[in-house]
Amino acid sequence: MFVFLHFCVEVKDVEPTEPLGPVVADNASRQHRYASGQYFFEYLVVVSLKKTKDGSSYEPQITYQFPKRDGMAKFQKEEEEKTLKALTLFCFPEGINWAPLTEYHSETFSFVLTEVDGSRRNGYCRRLLPGGKGARPPEAYCIISTLACFGLFSKIFDEVEKRRQISMAMIYPFMQKLREAPFPAPGNTVEIKSFIPESGTEIISLTRPLDSWLEHVNFATLFDCLTDAEVLLVFASAILERRIVFIADELGTLSQVIHAVAALLYPFTWQHTLISIVPEILIDVVMAPTPYLLGVQKRLLDQVTDQSDVSLIFLFQIGDESSILPPKLQTEILEELSNRQKVLTVEEMNRVVSEAFLHFFVKTVGHYSSYVRCSRAGGQGVFEKRSFYKAIDSKTTRHFVKKFIQTQMFDLFIQEVEQQQAGPQQGED
Repeated sequence: MFVFLHFCVEVKDVEPTEPLGPVVADNASRQHRYASGQYFFEYLVVVSLKKTKDGSSYEPQITYQFPKRDGMAKFQKEEEEKTLKALTLFCFPEGINWAPLTEYHSETFSFVLTEVDGSRRNGYCRRLLPGGKGARPPEAYCIISTLACFGLFSKIFDEVEKRRQISMAMIYPFMQKLREAPFPAPGNTVEIKSFIPESGTEIISLTRPLDSWLEHVNFATLFDCLTDAEVLLVFASAILERRIVFIADELGTLSQVIHAVAALLYPFTWQHTLISIVPEILIDVVMAPTPYLLGVQKRLLDQVTDQSDVSLIFLFQIGDESSILPPKLQTEILEELSNRQKVLTVEEMNRVVSEAFLHFFVKTVGHYSSYVRCSRAGGQGVFEKRSFYKAIDSKTTRHFVKKFIQTQMFDLFIQEVEQQQAGPQQGED
């Protein structure tokens, strides 16, 4: 039997706003505080390890879904069943014979689900040992959301885990109120008041960083695992859309490194296969001839490397990785990255690292807008590719740009610019 506790939700701004009258103030504050149409998550599932029919091993099964989805069309139900099946693989990707445990350190990681139309949803997972006595298998809590915000969902999982240790029944009222709370705009906070027996009322504050495009990223893990020079090799290979595999023991390390590498490409977006944690059943994906960013647990590729921490592996390595980026700009990136030693917070480090690579793009292709021309009728813009790269004075930079503009990430970026171009070009010639 579930015991439903009393919750209430309050939303506050980081900075107070002036009173505008009851109705106007409410509407204005809601538009200011909430990202339009966005809510924290679509659903939560609990994945438990259950014994197989013959009792010889355990297999992951979904034992709870919140909320239940009723009234779906047949094709929608079939698609959801496929998604839920995939979740069990990503929550327990190891493909090993699990056994009951008496100790298990909880771990948090994330993955990406790519839909047929190319859209992506994020999966956040916390694996933990449920409360109880004696040996028992771990279980996983997985949240599916269109939002990329690892820090916020990690904090949500802290609350989920705390409640799970008291009673399973305490989780779902908390998640119900969270699901009802609109997702705050960057720099704003949602506060959830929760009453817990023996602890009283607690306030959980969930704040989004101002740099919302970095809220899914923690560059610290990437730089803990790789040297600055190795990160440049990764960046160079990713920017030319090659095949990259990361290997690590920890699921959290894999997911954080993969998402950090993808974030280095901002304002461009990785367009190809991205699997932050490859389940054992899908390990053959490493043999695909197309570009990918993959995270693989070390036990699945120990025939490739004997290192125990995260390692960069280039499958089918070409050998030119250190010479892809212009030498002068490589030096400038390294100089900017050295400034992260002076920062104290994750947010400050994320800003230093992201700016170093953003400056690289500004210096190499930042003049793109001057070469998107519009017809006099105000039609769609046309990117003048040849004139664009010939305008670059530096020979090494021009050589790099000629390669980069052939990538899918640059092509799609320019396509969006061309489609948005609605009037006479205002850029500098």
